[in-house]
Amino acid sequence: MHVIGKIDREIYRCISGNIVADEVIITDVQIKHIKERHPNDYEQFSKYFAEIIAEPDYILEANRPNTAFVLKKIEIEKMHFQLILRLKTSLDPQNYKNSIITFLKIDQRKWEKYLRNKKILYSRESD
Repeated sequence: MHVIGKIDREIYRCISGNIVADEVIITDVQIKHIKERHPNDYEQFSKYFAEIIAEPDYILEANRPNTAFVLKKIEIEKMHFQLILRLKTSLDPQNYKNSIITFLKIDQRKWEKYLRNKKILYSRESD
């Protein structure tokens, strides 16, 4: 288990008003998943995880409860990223933590498709 950073519970309240932790972790199992499914993304871009979770551009509705579908554009890299974050609520077992499920680099076309087709729960622009 690796500590990544912290979320702002106010931002992620759009997913659940019942978030009980702000620390975010990633497990070795999820790192392996990312490395297998999205070659080189972890090695090249995991340095941005803390920024992505702390300052998301968009949070979209995910297909699972208490899960954030996070989009972030990193200007330095001129790239777009998608990160799925499972949030810990008071209904979860004691040992649960806010946890990164997966992560990948996406292209501009996919970014725009997500914004068009998924429900936007949070937008940095509306802050």
